[in-house]
Amino acid sequence: METSTFVYDGDCAFCSRCAEFIERRIPTGARVLPWQFADLDALGLTEAECEEAVQWVGADGSRAAGPDAIARLLDDSAPVWRAAGLGLRFPPVRAAAWPAYRWVARNRHRLPGGTAACSLPQEARERLYGPTGRPADS
Repeated sequence: METSTFVYDGDCAFCSRCAEFIERRIPTGARVLPWQFADLDALGLTEAECEEAVQWVGADGSRAAGPDAIARLLDDSAPVWRAAGLGLRFPPVRAAAWPAYRWVARNRHRLPGGTAACSLPQEARERLYGPTGRPADS
């Protein structure tokens, strides 16, 4: 793999807004893409892993999930963002980051930019909205 990849849930409006922020504000050489459009096999990821948390697959094959993936993304950026990534890896911060991340993941449909589809597992989203994200009966 030549480029590191940061994978998020493209069916979630909150996650997509966060990815847009990354693309606009955080200068990184990593690809930032929704898992629904990623070659998960080539990345060594599963749908279940991607539904559970954002994922980082480094160009060197390293992997991380959740706040650890965010820290790796920040590490691959400009100095001020690298400092934020270092802070996120600081043991007391990291210990608090995982419960906070899980809370956000469970409640992302309630957060700004979130939609009801954000709270559904992929199988249920596809059943209701189809693989394209549009309602199945339209």
